[in-house]
Amino acid sequence: MRTRTLVVSLVLLCLAIFAAAFVLYDRSEGTNEPAGVEKTALLRDHSPVLGPEDAPVTIVEFFDPSCEGCRAMYPYVKQFMATYPNQVRLVLRYVLFHKGSEEAVRILETARQQGIYEPVLDAVMEAQPQWHDDPDVAAAWDAAKLAGLDVEAARASMNASEIDDIIQQDAADVKAVRISGTPTFYVNGEKLNRLGPQELYDLVTSKVESSR
Repeated sequence: MRTRTLVVSLVLLCLAIFAAAFVLYDRSEGTNEPAGVEKTALLRDHSPVLGPEDAPVTIVEFFDPSCEGCRAMYPYVKQFMATYPNQVRLVLRYVLFHKGSEEAVRILETARQQGIYEPVLDAVMEAQPQWHDDPDVAAAWDAAKLAGLDVEAARASMNASEIDDIIQQDAADVKAVRISGTPTFYVNGEKLNRLGPQELYDLVTSKVESSR
């Protein structure tokens, strides 16, 4: 009887050890999974959003306003959003790879404070060839003013701590996600591995279809 009790106890002990090891392994796998890190760094509450907040499909663009590729893709992104006006939203994450990029971001963020983010974004991107890699981004300021920006108020608030925080957090997330070039797109968390209008459209369309 004692032998049987001892055997049963040993079996239960082994099962408990196995279960504990499985839980620890599962947690360890979760913390080391790259996709988990990327998911937390892709979306932030502070990021500007174009399109409906509750859209089932989210395009996240790691975006440098001074990047010529970003300017080339921007009309296509807007076209895709117009194609799916209720299903797609765009979240912009800032990347500062060029001279003048930071000041351009500060222009955009002051425009957001003034409630005219999208028209100023459109104007600044259209005028990009005139201010690309210009550390003073004079043409960007001119374009923003024509789009309705109160430049005096913008210059007074462009170095506010909340804008600093957005820039710093985005810079940290750029490192976490290992962004090496712009634009880089994610659609509902899936990275667009080959950059091109058709490739992005196909990925967006597939996510829209799967959300229905």
